[in-house]
Amino acid sequence: MSQTQLSSSSDTVLVGTGQLIEQLLKGEFICKVTNEDGLRALKNPQTRERVEDYLNQINRTVCSAAEGDVFFCGYLQLGDAERKVVSSQFKEVCAALVPMVEWLLLVQEANGQDEPLREGMPIRLTDLQTCIEDTPAFSEQLAKLSGYRLFGSNSSSTDGQLKLVFKRLVDLGYLIKPNAEKQLFIATGKIDYLYEVIRFIDETEGLNLEAQAETATQRDLL
Repeated sequence: MSQTQLSSSSDTVLVGTGQLIEQLLKGEFICKVTNEDGLRALKNPQTRERVEDYLNQINRTVCSAAEGDVFFCGYLQLGDAERKVVSSQFKEVCAALVPMVEWLLLVQEANGQDEPLREGMPIRLTDLQTCIEDTPAFSEQLAKLSGYRLFGSNSSSTDGQLKLVFKRLVDLGYLIKPNAEKQLFIATGKIDYLYEVIRFIDETEGLNLEAQAETATQRDLL
């Protein structure tokens, strides 16, 4: 193959995967909800190898979670500069864990679900708001978690607290809002990634964050 043909082939690859690579480098999580075509592409060995080859040139690599149903970008090798970035990111995740777990428990309990929120599950904000407003214990729990630094709500109303919390979760990539006119939100694969982080920290640090948050919630409900 000539040099011209090689260059043309490389350009085709970049055109076809450029947006996907850009999403990965921006820190976005690729899953069926956020980018179904991108997920399918990364599950294709040939496309995955091409994306990996490109990312490796800038010390990045494709990482996966949720048994290969969620992809995100990580560092290929960790030097001093990379370790500082990873450390900062990890601290941010740790700071968000308790409010996130409390929010997940509130959603599960308020919606009467038997299992925790997972990728692809819908949340109807109006239904959730009605349930919370009808249950004083849920209202108190929402007021508490919405005041965490992660959400930073100063609102005294359930409506104001919920809207700010959900907007923040969309900004952070845990939820998407498919239709701007409807109060319907869908959980992304970043939720499943969060569960893996929680399990990892529980196993390595013995923090038992899920149990702590559940105990706190149950205490508030009594």
